[in-house]
Amino acid sequence: MQQKTLNIVVIVSVAYVAAQMLADIASLRIVMIAGFSVDAGTLVYPFTFTLRDLVHKTTNKQTARTLILAAAVINIFMALLFWVASLLPADMGVGPQLAFGAVLAPVWRIVFASISAEIISEFIDSEVYERWVERFRQKYQWGRVLASNAVAVPIDSLVFCAIAFFGALPFAIVASIFWANVIIKGLTTLLSIPLIYAVPEVEQVKLDD
Repeated sequence: MQQKTLNIVVIVSVAYVAAQMLADIASLRIVMIAGFSVDAGTLVYPFTFTLRDLVHKTTNKQTARTLILAAAVINIFMALLFWVASLLPADMGVGPQLAFGAVLAPVWRIVFASISAEIISEFIDSEVYERWVERFRQKYQWGRVLASNAVAVPIDSLVFCAIAFFGALPFAIVASIFWANVIIKGLTTLLSIPLIYAVPEVEQVKLDD
């Protein structure tokens, strides 16, 4: 792999993991946007689909899926770290520091919902992306993003809402969160399409190149 391409892969991979972490933290808060109830992670999470596509394009499906699993493990570790930190006694010389636990102590149902939705939807995204590339090769690259996201986004939103909120919130609010997620992620998909042309395509990547 050429150094320039390797640098791109590193940067995009770091951005992907960072976006996953930020989305999982922000998902702990439900906000109102244009009259819809929305988990705040939706403000950043949609970009992970296109970032995953960029890794897929510059490497291959196996590398992209490894990145998905690595991000899931990192997010689990992050939640565990926040949980442990919230349980440890505070240094009262500084103060009770109650805000940390109130904000960052994980809601395990939401953590499980986020990570489950991420793995399922992004694996599906990678499969649809791969099928599109096999069919069209380097043509219609915009279609890779649209096709893969069109399938993965509703599945992601459905899995997340079902696990995180079903039975805990009124159905109307859960439905509002679902549709808001789909709409916002769909709009983000349209905005992110030009990014697919920003990185080179590599048919096969050998780690020892």
